Amino acid sequence: MPVKFPGFRSRRDALPERLWTRCPSCSEQLFNKALEKTLHVCPSCGHHFRLGSADRLAQLLDPATFEERDAGLSSQDPLGFVDQKPYPDRVAAAKLATGLPDAAVWGFGAIEGQRVAIVVMDFGFMGGSMGAVVGEKVARAAEGALAARVPLVIVSASGGARMQEGTLALMQLAKTMAALERLRAAHVPYVSVMSDPTTGGVFASYAAMGDVNLAEPNALIGFAGARVGAGTIGQELPPGFQRSEFLFHHGFLDRVVARADLRRELAALLRYLAPRPTPEAARG
Repeated sequence: MPVKFPGFRSRRDALPERLWTRCPSCSEQLFNKALEKTLHVCPSCGHHFRLGSADRLAQLLDPATFEERDAGLSSQDPLGFVDQKPYPDRVAAAKLATGLPDAAVWGFGAIEGQRVAIVVMDFGFMGGSMGAVVGEKVARAAEGALAARVPLVIVSASGGARMQEGTLALMQLAKTMAALERLRAAHVPYVSVMSDPTTGGVFASYAAMGDVNLAEPNALIGFAGARVGAGTIGQELPPGFQRSEFLFHHGFLDRVVARADLRRELAALLRYLAPRPTPEAARG
């Protein structure tokens, strides 16, 4: 009588799904603990996974240097907006999913010992959309950098302005640009880092206005979607025209920087661009 052996599944199949992540670029199954060690970059193809704000801050800043500001700011519902569900319900769900009050975090920290004001956007909070709270935090970060005369760093990850806040969201484009213009007039440097994706109103305002504009590899960067752009100009657009490498090749970006090198690259730029103290500060 033939011996019947018990069926076995591979160890990978037997483990809970939360332990593994499939790379959307090369389909490689990646062990999450190993993925964390590579800063959430696929070791097989180099795909850069999206980072939450906490992971991004931990990657860029010196340990235990981050001092968050305006953590209590939270979105209101000025328009009483309802689509498939009321806007407050969407905000509440995003807060529960991310543990954040809104799509941006700002504060002061240090990058290789150099103090900076920093804003980090989180795509997990309603697609990183910019409403009044995000615009206010970006403006306050610029004002804080100006008052302290330290460089400003903004890491963008956004689908654009938040439609549930209507014109109030679009007003943030002008508000953030005005704050950055005051920073520029005072010769305080601003470095913009664009991650995947950086689109819509965020791209059309502060994300594209750095003294130095950096981007992660293969990040989607642009104002409107590809089909909208092609329809507007009435012709087919080249492949990858909204990816960071294409934009760098055409002079829109200053550099495309792999995540593993980003902290070191920022530190070098900040040393080069460090604002000079005012005469009053130099005297004492």
